[in-house]
Amino acid sequence: MKLHFIALVGIIAVAIIGCEKPLQPHEGYVQVTGGKIWYKVIGNGPGKPLLVMHGGPGGRSCGSIEAYQALANDRPIIFFDQLESGMSDHPNDTSLWKVPYFVEQVEALRKELKLKSFHLLGSSWGGSIAVEYMVTKNTDAIASVIFAGPLIGTPQWMKDSKVLISRLSQPVQDTINKYEALGDYTSPAYKAATDTFNITFGSRKKGPRTPASDCEGVPGSNRAIYNYMWGPTEFNATGTLRDFDRVADLPTITKPTLFIGGEYDEVLPETLYYYQTLVPDSKVAIVPNAGHAKTRDNPEDYMRSLREFLAEVESK
Repeated sequence: MKLHFIALVGIIAVAIIGCEKPLQPHEGYVQVTGGKIWYKVIGNGPGKPLLVMHGGPGGRSCGSIEAYQALANDRPIIFFDQLESGMSDHPNDTSLWKVPYFVEQVEALRKELKLKSFHLLGSSWGGSIAVEYMVTKNTDAIASVIFAGPLIGTPQWMKDSKVLISRLSQPVQDTINKYEALGDYTSPAYKAATDTFNITFGSRKKGPRTPASDCEGVPGSNRAIYNYMWGPTEFNATGTLRDFDRVADLPTITKPTLFIGGEYDEVLPETLYYYQTLVPDSKVAIVPNAGHAKTRDNPEDYMRSLREFLAEVESK
């Protein structure tokens, strides 16, 4: 009888240890090299958590939180502002402005939240962090990875940008070519041409770019790190990321993968389909009537595609 009791206690103990405590809505900070990063969890549905990484470098999470509320009944959604961005610390230390340091921030957050199985989503520059994580870290805890309008490789991004510029009016093309040849990125004419590119392929929807309530009190985009790592515009990479390229490493990704982009995205649909050919278990979704800012231009179709993909992964 005593042995049966001991065995029963052992079984219960194993069951308790093996159960992952449900992630509840909250926010906080995690210490990483160089400072603290801010994170926020919304939703507490039964699905596996989705960790969302914003773009930039130097972007912030607040502008997309409202859109992701659509998935909050399905699962916890985790946001975090990368170091030098948004609500996180801004040490202004260029020695930390390297891709591996951003990957370590993801790992630190995973450990802090004790994530045993979760989905990873990288948007734009966040896609660079996601692909770097997938090819350099232990991915046992990754249930799936989603690349949203991703920067997988700068050479391919620049090729796409040239195609997109060729679709603008000839005067705008001429202005871009003229001032880039001069290395003059501050000219009002060049800035106006850049604005044309951004409203055509970036955020196409008119009106405020972010919900005021979500971003109230949050520092704006960090142009210093953006210029240092990327460059003066979305279509001109002159910074430290100009040689970043993980396209050749995509075949090493074995987790279920979704490449998703807007119909008018800065990442061409045909590029996403090309990436799909390189990843064994992958899909592509194109969000209609959307540019690079899919959560703003067409959040309904964007979230629908994410929900369908995540449900399919978890049904297996």
